[in-house]
Amino acid sequence: MSSEFGKLLRVSVFGQSHGTAIGVLIDGLPAGEPIDLAELDAFLDRRRPGKNALSTARKETDLPRFLSGLENGVTCGAPLAAVIENADQHSGDYAELADKPRPGHADYTAAVKWGGHADMRGGGHFSGRLTAPMCVAGGIAKQILARRGVYVGAHLASVGTVEDAPFPLRPTAELFDAVAARPFPAIDEDAGARMQETIAAARARQDSVGGIVECAAIGLPPGLGEPLFEGVESRLAAALFGIPAVKGVEFGAGFGASRLHGSEDNDPFTMEDGRVVTTQNRAGGILGGITTGMPLVLRVGLKPTPSIALPQQTVSLSRQEDTQLVIRGRHDPCIAHRAVPVVEAVTAAVLLDLLLEGNHGTF
Repeated sequence: MSSEFGKLLRVSVFGQSHGTAIGVLIDGLPAGEPIDLAELDAFLDRRRPGKNALSTARKETDLPRFLSGLENGVTCGAPLAAVIENADQHSGDYAELADKPRPGHADYTAAVKWGGHADMRGGGHFSGRLTAPMCVAGGIAKQILARRGVYVGAHLASVGTVEDAPFPLRPTAELFDAVAARPFPAIDEDAGARMQETIAAARARQDSVGGIVECAAIGLPPGLGEPLFEGVESRLAAALFGIPAVKGVEFGAGFGASRLHGSEDNDPFTMEDGRVVTTQNRAGGILGGITTGMPLVLRVGLKPTPSIALPQQTVSLSRQEDTQLVIRGRHDPCIAHRAVPVVEAVTAAVLLDLLLEGNHGTF
């Protein structure tokens, strides 16, 4: 299925933005794992819409209702199914888009692929709304990983040209928690304030702006993953590109490594407390598709929100002619800050899958 990822831990996302509900089916979770539902709700709240002027005004509680897989708050081995009911849809705002596809959005490609039958209200199955069930799966995975000493955290590395401080060589779980607890997910709070000003300025211009999320995982053992097409980068990138609006994924120094010499890019090995570590981490904790034991570091680039209030050139599919589109409704001037927990969630789910695979389905 195109809306599914994972091998032993299979995560399938379903629903449409303006349908009755959205949801997730998670198969392969270890049995006997207690899930703190209050902690999960707090994690989901980090991406919830309608919290301030920097996001869409759509109001959703995003509280999941579990249909199976949990008994008295503990995983029972059955596939876990959860639904999140949609409550605040303004479908009339999207009526014109069936004939006038939004530039930069999937309206046109969905119309071509499904012969005009796709439900594109609010973006349909392509909407960022579908990241809520992704966070259900990832929030559960984060709790299971943390009990094994593996922690996943992220921050907003940049908005437009404004950059946050990067993660240090050895990020900590305490740093992850500190960023997650802030109203705006930046390490440097002054940089965070400038990012918010950039987002507000884009909204005032009836425009939008993109951003980059940096994510790290600590506590991973060395030797996780396979070479070539089953490498840790391959598995993570395939899932991360499923997050709506993601246009780029890089690990460690990423594209920046192409501007370096080998003497700069190579991470020197050294011994520390009886184990092999590196003195820098341009590889992002992965060599040959296999974890080194250093922190795994990746960055995800998100494009500006396509739905903007400025007039845009498009076409009328019914009349087969050029026309102009003015988009109405409620839209995020920047989705990158709400994507921070989503990147954490997808990363955590993939890493749990890899760890289950490496341990033959058990811990």
